[in-house]
Amino acid sequence: MSEHDVVIIGAGMVGATLANALAQREYRVAIIDTNDPPVVDHSQYDLRVSALGRAAECVFRNLGIWPAVSAHRVSPFRKMVVWDAGSEGAITFDAAEIGEPQLGHIVENSLVVDALHRQLGNYPHADVLWATKVEEITPQRDSVTIGFSGGECTAALVVGADGAGSWVRRHLGIGARGTDYDQRAIVAQVQTERSHEHTAWQRFLATGPLAFLPLADGSCSIVWSCDRPLADELMTLTDEAFIHRLEESFEFRLGKISAIGARKWFPLSRSYVERYIAGRCVLIGDAAHAVHPLAGQGANLGIADAAVLSEVVAGAAHKDIGTRSVLRRYERWRKGENMLMMNAVHGLQRLFQVQLTPIRQLRGLGLRLTDASGPLKQLIIRRAMGLDGDLPELAKCSISIADY
Repeated sequence: MSEHDVVIIGAGMVGATLANALAQREYRVAIIDTNDPPVVDHSQYDLRVSALGRAAECVFRNLGIWPAVSAHRVSPFRKMVVWDAGSEGAITFDAAEIGEPQLGHIVENSLVVDALHRQLGNYPHADVLWATKVEEITPQRDSVTIGFSGGECTAALVVGADGAGSWVRRHLGIGARGTDYDQRAIVAQVQTERSHEHTAWQRFLATGPLAFLPLADGSCSIVWSCDRPLADELMTLTDEAFIHRLEESFEFRLGKISAIGARKWFPLSRSYVERYIAGRCVLIGDAAHAVHPLAGQGANLGIADAAVLSEVVAGAAHKDIGTRSVLRRYERWRKGENMLMMNAVHGLQRLFQVQLTPIRQLRGLGLRLTDASGPLKQLIIRRAMGLDGDLPELAKCSISIADY
């Protein structure tokens, strides 16, 4: 039996971020994951990408992995253009409006995870158990026993970072509420006739939003969120037929599409838990909250969870880090922030699905008024980037334009 300060279930982006943050502070950390070690293929793009804001970038800078991430295929985006297919409403968010060099970066999930695990390998007091299934979590008065295939270990604290279908959450009896959007997100890489101009483009259709995200080689990653019947139909089309539908749905905003890679899809839903804590165990990332991808906030919220939890644990000093009194600070800090963003994204998703003429007209007017309102738009930009709000220390850093 091995002893750790913290055992994290789930070795993805959020779990590996927390592991690095704790190992940097010299906590004894172990990660357990059911999957095999990820293999990064540098010859082609990962279909799963994230739009990281300033707060997430600062976390990675402070953990020392940003140089490894940015050395590969990171694409900054300076603008975001959003328009509504059901009205004349449109809005443009520009980093220049708040004196910033960019709104964020489009990064491949696999490259970030790889950089995090490479950095974790530099800490002698950090372990990763791959292809290992956790079978039991038994909280006790002074520790938690974790039983897994091949052995067991103990920790003062167990963290569930195992995604939206979290086994940890179910095992602890923490219920999740939410909404099945009955939608799927189709992802692929495409080559466009015109430059993406380091801009994230998004058109709201009646069946869901369609986004073109800029990649470093000049291509775009598409995320086409649509109702299940349409998604099923689109996935059966030939590349030529799919491209034709894609060009029309995007109004040829970037010209014709000359090439497309493999297509994949994943289901869309919203979920959240009533409580983040149960008997020396705590939930972070999608295990606690999952959001629609239309605002690109899923990864950012999870990374913020990891940064806050590491700060709370470190702030406990000589206290028992697994006690409810310590963990409640994390829950209070993050639950309100997460629910605010989740409700905002959910409200937008529902609003743009309504096709009644009066609602479409009001929606278009709201977009145009917001676009014309400098202070309100600046507030939205700063909040989405992670420049405002109750930020942990890891999410704060000084960045100048010379850093890019």
